Amino acid sequence: MQKQLIDTHCHLEMVDYEKDRDVIIRRARQSGIEYIINAGSDIQGNIKGLKISNIYPEVYPAVGIHPHDAKTLNGDVFTEIRNWLKLPKVIAIGEIGLDYHYLHSSREIQIDAFKKQIELAKDSALPIIVHSREAKNDTLRILQTEASGISGVLHCFSGDMDMAEKALNLGFYISIAGPVTFKNAKKLREIARFIPDERLLIETDAPYLSPVPMRGRRNEPSFLQHTAQVLADIRCVGISDIARITSLNAMKLFKIGQISDSAEITYKIRNSLYLNITNRCTNQCSFCVKFHTSYIKGHNLRLKHEPSAEEIIKAISDPTAYEEIVFCGLGEPLLRLDIVKKISEWVTQMDGKIRINTNGHGNLIHGRNILPELKGIVDSLSISLDAEDEKKYQALCKPVYKNAFQAVLSFIKEAKEYIPEVKITVVDIPEINIDKCRSIAEELGVELRIRKFNVVG
Repeated sequence: MQKQLIDTHCHLEMVDYEKDRDVIIRRARQSGIEYIINAGSDIQGNIKGLKISNIYPEVYPAVGIHPHDAKTLNGDVFTEIRNWLKLPKVIAIGEIGLDYHYLHSSREIQIDAFKKQIELAKDSALPIIVHSREAKNDTLRILQTEASGISGVLHCFSGDMDMAEKALNLGFYISIAGPVTFKNAKKLREIARFIPDERLLIETDAPYLSPVPMRGRRNEPSFLQHTAQVLADIRCVGISDIARITSLNAMKLFKIGQISDSAEITYKIRNSLYLNITNRCTNQCSFCVKFHTSYIKGHNLRLKHEPSAEEIIKAISDPTAYEEIVFCGLGEPLLRLDIVKKISEWVTQMDGKIRINTNGHGNLIHGRNILPELKGIVDSLSISLDAEDEKKYQALCKPVYKNAFQAVLSFIKEAKEYIPEVKITVVDIPEINIDKCRSIAEELGVELRIRKFNVVG
């Protein structure tokens, strides 16, 4: 893996690791686990977790009382937790929540303990790690009414799609554990595919729920790579993509590690290399990812300067190492036509393949038909249509040009004469009539690709 993973939930303090804890943590390091978050469950477990975190630099503790032990949350324990929250390595309150399966503590007591510990999170400005089992409605109700202003994660998610959507709407992360690798995990895999990149976390919940092919053995942080591989397969990316995405999210949520503020001018997704050459655009699309994040699949694309052709060529190094080289960043690449042509010519000479993702404004931008200039050096164009008519296009995309929609249609028609492969794309949002866009694609004789909202790359 090019990037390391973060196990956002395990229980190293448990007796299961008493004899070989040091070996387990060393094996985690060797398996690419950068940080481990140890979640507290009961008073003694919290104390032990804190001690372990003082011994191992990569282990960070969360403190809290599990719903099974909610009946133990008396005044003294509450004060103890409040004091622990002042310790420098404590990064969250958890695991807390509701578990209606066994009812080791009554529902009323669990709810009371959950609310009290959420208040602690508010006071300390720390996130919460939420356990919810067979308690969907009460969990969501309490998060909605009590957890305003704080964030957190629904760990080892076992709810349904409706619960996932509502949790995401509340600003919470969702963490996927070993069960996603099980044969009967069809619904969980659908949810794992649905979670937006910026809200996805990964965990072991060790010593429980070992992933396939380790099922039946005691779980441990090093097994996280198996869950990560299945997640990568589900989401049609590489394991390094999953590592980068989930690690960035964990660092943001729990404020651990260092997040670089340097933008990337090239970034790899699957087997393609993407080129981020400008953040400028002639559209201001309401659904554009750049208006709510600088990150695409864990890559920071917020440029501080526009790179030169030489910088980009150096960053590419060997175009044949990739399936294709794609101009696609947080802006419209054809604003820098000369750079696009120079790099495309070099890639073509090096036997690489070029794709340009564009909003189709190239001819408007330059006041001429630029497509003949791309002939022979561009293999594929992916053109954003993103509406079914001029009025809708103006409302959703807010182009700087009048009659931009008709210009995009003309660009698509013209492109077919010069570029071997031309596709158009639309984002699947309620405002757009996908059927009408499909009809436009058929009339133009090009393939239509529908992009899910929040799914980029």
